[in-house]
Amino acid sequence: MPELKTSVAEMVAKARDRIREIETSDAIAMVDDPNVVIVDIRDVRERQRSGFIPGSFHCPRGMLEFWVDPASPYYKDVFGQDKQFVFHCASGWRSALSVATLQDMGFEAAHLKEGFSTWEKQGGPVEFPAPKNPSE
Repeated sequence: MPELKTSVAEMVAKARDRIREIETSDAIAMVDDPNVVIVDIRDVRERQRSGFIPGSFHCPRGMLEFWVDPASPYYKDVFGQDKQFVFHCASGWRSALSVATLQDMGFEAAHLKEGFSTWEKQGGPVEFPAPKNPSE
């Protein structure tokens, strides 16, 4: 096994030292705020299995930087809104790294500190995707 110069845990810790983290209870209070966009960067299978935050925008982690950059051919208008963006993943690791990267790009955002893992336990609303029609 190759020896890495830094571990993912160290990378996440460094990211968390320089980004804004939001506690689950505070994020739950933001769900209906029209000035907040909650962005789910989990894989589509995670959303199907665990559900998602109502009204959240799904952006696969692998496309994040491309969807945020207005100069990219993949840019999504949702990221051009003058709103507060809160990113989340399952446990807060991917979203911490993502928000640190976005901050380096000049895009201000925060992340859900503990991720979706504590969302439902703390009373956050959850929706599930509609079942796919088997004939499609």
